Amino acid sequence: MTSPSFSSPGFSSQVGARFSRQAPNYTHQARLQQGVAWRLAHLCAPLPVPNGPRADLGAGSGLVGQALDCQGLAGPLLQLDLCAELLAHNPLAGADRALVWDLNQGLPQALQQAALLTSSFALQWLEDPAAQLQHWCGALCPGGWLALAVPTAASFPQWHHAATAAGVPCTALPLPQAEVLLAAARRGGLELMHSHRLTFSRTYGSGLGFLQQLKTLGASASRSRRLNPDQLRRLLDSWPGHGRVSWEVLLLLGQRRSR
Repeated sequence: MTSPSFSSPGFSSQVGARFSRQAPNYTHQARLQQGVAWRLAHLCAPLPVPNGPRADLGAGSGLVGQALDCQGLAGPLLQLDLCAELLAHNPLAGADRALVWDLNQGLPQALQQAALLTSSFALQWLEDPAAQLQHWCGALCPGGWLALAVPTAASFPQWHHAATAAGVPCTALPLPQAEVLLAAARRGGLELMHSHRLTFSRTYGSGLGFLQQLKTLGASASRSRRLNPDQLRRLLDSWPGHGRVSWEVLLLLGQRRSR
């Protein structure tokens, strides 16, 4: 199998650098990510996982792996992430259970014929999320499982609306369409056992409070040029005063069909 590979070292480096700077803060600040990791682990805990490699893709500080441990799924997962500093704060990332790896390069050879791949809040940072998801599914052994959580394009409507009202570019990271990801999973040979779109809404006090929270998480990398001070002021003036922001998260569990 040929691994999809994309050359965009600039953006990948930006993502890694932002998370590296905020690595000590991530676990404490990532409340939504913790909750989603727990839901993902709840889906995985009772699975009849076959023998074979297991990994958490974009493992970061280990939220998914720790939730799996708490819910009783036996067997270690390789903790794979672009950001070495996040892995340094991951209690599961021992010397033989951690790998610094850019998922834009596909999966390492050691994860071919994988028995279990999990990933939460990582796929959206890749150059072509749908192509990489299809590749992940194709790397599973027959009967292997993929469990995924990823924010989708229906997230952040308040941010998009405020940018439109202010007449400024929206610098939010473009997120993948849920329908496109589901189609890619099926093309990869995945039989979907669970597919649900969860909506979360949080209040940050103001639009600036939300943007500062993204920065604190390290999740502020953008493919767009930064707004100048006047554009930023207009954006924040157009943002609802309560700073409410909604996320749509696709939660997916599937099993690789027998060939």
